[in-house]
Amino acid sequence: MVRSKSDGKPRRTQSGLSRRKLSTDTVRKPRGVKGVPDAGPAPATNQDYTGWRNILNPVWCYNGFITAVGALTVFGLLMVFSSSSVDMVADGESPWSQVASQALYGVLGVVVGVIAMHLPLMLYKRASFAFLAFGFMLQALTFTPLGISVNGNSGWIGFGSISFQPAEVLKLALCLWLPVALESSQKRAKDSGPLKSYAVPAAGFAMAFLLVMAGKDLGTAMIIVLIGVVAFLLGGFPLRWLLSIGVVGAVGIVGFFVLGNQNRISRILAAYKPCTASDVQGVCYQSIHGLYAMASGGLTGVGLGNSREKWNYLPEAHNDFIFAVIGEELGFIGACMVILAFVVMGWCLLRVAWLSRDGYARMVMVGIAAWIVSQALINICVVLGILPVMGLPLPFVSAGGTALIMCLISAGVAARMMRSLPEIRGAVAQA
Repeated sequence: MVRSKSDGKPRRTQSGLSRRKLSTDTVRKPRGVKGVPDAGPAPATNQDYTGWRNILNPVWCYNGFITAVGALTVFGLLMVFSSSSVDMVADGESPWSQVASQALYGVLGVVVGVIAMHLPLMLYKRASFAFLAFGFMLQALTFTPLGISVNGNSGWIGFGSISFQPAEVLKLALCLWLPVALESSQKRAKDSGPLKSYAVPAAGFAMAFLLVMAGKDLGTAMIIVLIGVVAFLLGGFPLRWLLSIGVVGAVGIVGFFVLGNQNRISRILAAYKPCTASDVQGVCYQSIHGLYAMASGGLTGVGLGNSREKWNYLPEAHNDFIFAVIGEELGFIGACMVILAFVVMGWCLLRVAWLSRDGYARMVMVGIAAWIVSQALINICVVLGILPVMGLPLPFVSAGGTALIMCLISAGVAARMMRSLPEIRGAVAQA
């Protein structure tokens, strides 16, 4: 307090007022107090994703994934009808027979897939082992009188006129169970060492692989291996051990399962050596007519429904080689659109997995992406003559009830894992 020289009244100094104002303005709220959020970066909004950067938006990825799955499924029904109607009429059946059954399987897959989209995440973790055991049981039934052989592949179960391929169940079961087992193994790795701690997931993976290979299904076994390799890499398994085991396993597969089967040797040689005159009507027949179909399509194709190769020239035109019919009828542009749909699916799953804060959901999404995209890539490479014929269908597109149902269920599971991301969960809740 000081007195003014003019009137003698006391007044406060400016410095005192400044100190009081400064002291009140610079008071900070304590961190960690209930109701007072800690400072942090502002949450991302849709405004952060403009132009081409919109493909980085997790909500866009979720919608893009659902759209790609739906488009491929509907397009698959159209192409199944186009590629199978001739064979159905030749067999004395309705031209709609194959596509009608495929549509029924599609409806069943969509219903179960939608249910899978709404199940609790914890339920997947808890039920993953039971689901894997169920897959093992079904695959073991292929070695009983219920087992049947389809095109040299004995990994099928027959119930009257209905056939079922249990290996498709094993693919999804491994995608759900391996992340749980590997997470547990990763926690024990520091105490018991990598080999001992990873014994349980390795045993489950090896059993699935051996059961599928025993059914003479080399193509599906390759997908099982890809799912396992991706899971073990993400699960922290030492890379040097993975490479060593992979080399030993590859030698064993080539030596026992490939060199011991003359049919497999012939198919492999047919893909990488010039076909003789006898091969053209034999082991090279399907591959050559697949290339004929692709070459006939040109840029825009011969028109939907106008394929010539499907008139009993191209075996399995509605199944493993349906991509050849797509290339013939819709041309290079149509084939590229199908490839683009699978690229969108793979990108969307990997992008959301990268952003995911849940380790289990992340591994499941990457596993399903590895399954779907790699199987599509192998199927397309077989049609183009880059790989030998393996009998793998094109996901969501080829005719086949088991494959379509399990692909749609896996899409529902993947969508559920994508919803674990808060941004996607919030957008879905507001829709």
